[in-house]
Amino acid sequence: MSGGEFNSWQTVQAEVLRRINAREWKPGDFIPNEAELSVEFGCARATVNRALRNLAESGLLDRRRKAGTRVALHPVRKATLDIPVIRYEIEGKGQTYRHIVLLRQREVPPSGIRARMQTEPGVKLVHLVTLHLADGKPYVFGDRWINPEAVPGIESADLTAKSANEWLVVNVPFEGGDFSFSAMTAGPREAEILACKEGEGLFVIDRSTWNQTHVITSVRLTFAPGYRMHTEI
Repeated sequence: MSGGEFNSWQTVQAEVLRRINAREWKPGDFIPNEAELSVEFGCARATVNRALRNLAESGLLDRRRKAGTRVALHPVRKATLDIPVIRYEIEGKGQTYRHIVLLRQREVPPSGIRARMQTEPGVKLVHLVTLHLADGKPYVFGDRWINPEAVPGIESADLTAKSANEWLVVNVPFEGGDFSFSAMTAGPREAEILACKEGEGLFVIDRSTWNQTHVITSVRLTFAPGYRMHTEI
């Protein structure tokens, strides 16, 4: 293909896949970085990012933050999870969506968050606590930290019109991330925010995303009692 033909992430993905299958890039080989590929293909870096991320999710590429991307030595099919837009999830159930920003400020995070965000001591991050409602009832609240160096437009973004969850999914490309799932019992804070009883069981997701240079955001999502997660493999 000529550079002008790489006008979508699907065409970029097809060319990367062709090179892997033709052994132009062999298992274990590091491939050019996103900036180099975007110049070669004549497309936006975000287009290359999406193509490589999709191949990494399928197990064909191994992407490591700050280490680069290489062809997987032993490709395996991976179970993957998308980052859902909570508004879509609620509206998909036929319910009315609304969200409330409970806290938005820039502050130095506690040590555990600083370690997860991989920032230096004393660096202030954007701290955002948001409650999402379905038909006026608490659905999930998110306690989120965002690195403004990774997301330059975050401090001027109107996160009351569009939640940080939706704004970040739409506007900020990422290269990797992780999920962890746990259960907890509602304490006084959770009971008040989620309008439930203390001691009730709650489902919790901790999630982080990153690019080559920064952890972009880390969020804890605590769901109201009765939430069920559904995904596919």
